[in-house]
Amino acid sequence: MLFSPITLRGLTLKNRAVVAPMCQYSAQHGMAKDWHFVHLGRFALGGFSLVIVEATAVTPEGRISYADLGLWDDTQIVPLKRIADFLRANGAAAGIQLAHAGRKAASPVPWRGKFSETDEEKKALAFESWTPVAPSAVPQTASSPTPIELDTAGMKRIRDGWVSATNRSDAAGFDMIELHSAHGYLLNQFLSPVANKRTDAYGGSLENRMRFPLEVARAVREAWPKHKPAFARISVTDWIEGGVTIEDSIVYANELKALGYDLIHCTSSGFDGAKIPVAPLYQVPLAEAVRKGADVPTAAVGLITKAHEAEQILASGQADIIALARQALDDPNWPLHALRELESGDVYSAWPQQAGYAVRNKDRVLNPRL
Repeated sequence: MLFSPITLRGLTLKNRAVVAPMCQYSAQHGMAKDWHFVHLGRFALGGFSLVIVEATAVTPEGRISYADLGLWDDTQIVPLKRIADFLRANGAAAGIQLAHAGRKAASPVPWRGKFSETDEEKKALAFESWTPVAPSAVPQTASSPTPIELDTAGMKRIRDGWVSATNRSDAAGFDMIELHSAHGYLLNQFLSPVANKRTDAYGGSLENRMRFPLEVARAVREAWPKHKPAFARISVTDWIEGGVTIEDSIVYANELKALGYDLIHCTSSGFDGAKIPVAPLYQVPLAEAVRKGADVPTAAVGLITKAHEAEQILASGQADIIALARQALDDPNWPLHALRELESGDVYSAWPQQAGYAVRNKDRVLNPRL
């Protein structure tokens, strides 16, 4: 099943192996660079059917760090269009994840771990600093800055930013869009009692906590062309007592489905204090629970590394798509290697023509029986 096609609205993916969004912290003023072009383009050459561009901020203060991609300005369309065009020309659909980091914004670049940039580096890297916004004035950690609590005008501005970024995503030629509602970022913050301490219509009950995420989801789906699919990435559980539960997420997934979302990308966690049972395939049961509970297609993600594992997930009905992130970084040709492992016949024709014949000849030298 890994190499069977799947159709979502007007988009048919050639296989079920897709690249999940992965922040590269390599942009300046939100602009994609050559790094993004090469980083993402190699996955199309490696046989993935869909490549989703990293969390792309819908407003400047919605970036996780100063080095994140953004799509709040028309000038940011051009380099993203170059990426989308290349992906499509080389056999992969082009997707983009739109996001707002909320209280997790203005964070250090992860490989630094802290703000250690020199004055010279700050200038070269286009360093910026700002105060984050959030559902409530509650910091992510004890050492994090206290965010500004959003009022209704602030929420409207962010919602409008999501719509504008959605329109720019279409102008850039993307085939699908993903609403980032996971990993402790803004929409997940509204959803979770861990971060949402509001006492108005946007806090308290699950219905209220879903209100703003669903307002954004509705506005995005209405702005996105009807023939193009929309995904939503959700943290199915916070892994924190008193946080979002699987049952909550099934309710949320049902609401997203009713708004016209075609697939739920199932991940988990995002808040300080989570007790995550990290192990191979640890999030697959979450995708299965949402798939069955909400009767909606799902993507499974999280330490899926082996071809036969991916095949079994699909064959057993636990998910409809396999999303790879770190494994894709480790092996950008993962689908091509999986094809050779799972299929017989002329598997080399799936490679780019510039490489397939050479790899085939190499393999024949090493194994004359081929």
